[in-house]
Amino acid sequence: MANNFEFDYLCVMKICVGLSGGVDSSVAALLLKRQGYDVFAMFMQNWNDATGTLHGDCEWEEERFVAEMVARKLEIPFYFVDLSAQYRQRVVDYMFDEYSKGRTPNPDVLCNSEIKFDAFLSVARKMGADMVATGHYCRKVPATGPDGRPLTSPDGKPVWSILEGSDPNKDQSYFLCQLSQEQLSAALFPIGDLPKPEVRRLAAEADLPSADKKDSQGICFVGKVDLPVFLQQKLKSVEGDVVEILPAYYSAGGAGGALLFARQQELLQRGAPWTDDELALLAAPQDYSDVILQTETYRSGKHHVKKTRYCENGLWKHVGRHEGAQFFTLGQRKGLAVGGHKSPLFVVGTDVPRNMVFVGEGERFPGLFRSCLRISPGEIHWIRPDLALPVGAQMRVSVRIRYRQPLQGATLYMREGGLYIVFDTPQRSITPGQFAAWYIKAGGNPAAFSGAGLPKDSSAEGRSVPDQEYEMLGSGVIDK
Repeated sequence: MANNFEFDYLCVMKICVGLSGGVDSSVAALLLKRQGYDVFAMFMQNWNDATGTLHGDCEWEEERFVAEMVARKLEIPFYFVDLSAQYRQRVVDYMFDEYSKGRTPNPDVLCNSEIKFDAFLSVARKMGADMVATGHYCRKVPATGPDGRPLTSPDGKPVWSILEGSDPNKDQSYFLCQLSQEQLSAALFPIGDLPKPEVRRLAAEADLPSADKKDSQGICFVGKVDLPVFLQQKLKSVEGDVVEILPAYYSAGGAGGALLFARQQELLQRGAPWTDDELALLAAPQDYSDVILQTETYRSGKHHVKKTRYCENGLWKHVGRHEGAQFFTLGQRKGLAVGGHKSPLFVVGTDVPRNMVFVGEGERFPGLFRSCLRISPGEIHWIRPDLALPVGAQMRVSVRIRYRQPLQGATLYMREGGLYIVFDTPQRSITPGQFAAWYIKAGGNPAAFSGAGLPKDSSAEGRSVPDQEYEMLGSGVIDK
């Protein structure tokens, strides 16, 4: 196992396992116990409000019960900690705030950086733990230089790398994209080298109570939710219009979104190099501010009753109503309640100030795809600070903008105005508020350039990157 170098070195250390009641953390504890560590388990309660959840009031109590049964089976101490106040402040309140702005946050990423490897780690250390172990499918290895020797930071501490989990179907490195070197130094991922079926087999072989337990789904520590109902705890439901954007809109010319779309296509066809202003334009989300609904009156029936209807102009049309633009996210298909179309409708934009939702028909609708995104300077996070790009530099990388998305070939452009990511192929539903995480080949050195002549790494070309060992270098919240 890739983590054995740590196990040999840390054999006398005390390790706290974040035991959730699931099979993954249970097997993590099992492996550490078998390897002779001083192991104890701690279950964290992070949520106790059932509003909007689909499982009822007692799921966390059931999870705690299973976790305690696993600890008894392994004969390790079991503790309970209530972190619900910290979770609400650092994760849930942030989530409400982002949705109120029409952005779509990723609470699972924050749960790891703000709770598991911060608040929980702090409690574990107070209880004597040297390290915290979780059931994540990812790997932590020493970062090495070109000579193959382990790297150290300026203060003499080891530099760590996060690799994807060995099981490509379960890799969870993306959820750890906001961890710092300090947090990584105290983290262990005992099952990162194992495929899921092997984890299940080990659990069954050891007769662990969680062996047949289904994987958790939904928001971290909250579970599956009816999102609009959950968000309505803080966000008011207000009716608004659903507007369908028609394909002709993007070729209409003129001003607004059509002009932006045309200009972006021109820049992409021309190719790099791009000026800072051109990169900013490429990263601009589709603008539907020119979409204005107009009504007209007409008389209907033999009594000539006066009625009002929405005008159609061949570019967009009114197709329905919704209960709040902030409850929708780009690429969303379900919950639109609009019929009469041959192909499915997808959300291609929202306008929270005007409370409008824009939709397009079909999987390949132009408004679903973009080739560039921006991360603002304050949101750029380097897991490997030693490889951080200086302003003016560029780097070939592989990127994912959502969990389980195949890695996509792309180029990073570091500028004064932020970090721009230009993809080799257009990406579906680049969503503000989500995290973009960038990777390079494990054990390799990134190709960083300051000039315009940027060679392409063949491993990052095309729509997706072939399966191989990849290290995550950094991440950031998508600004637009």
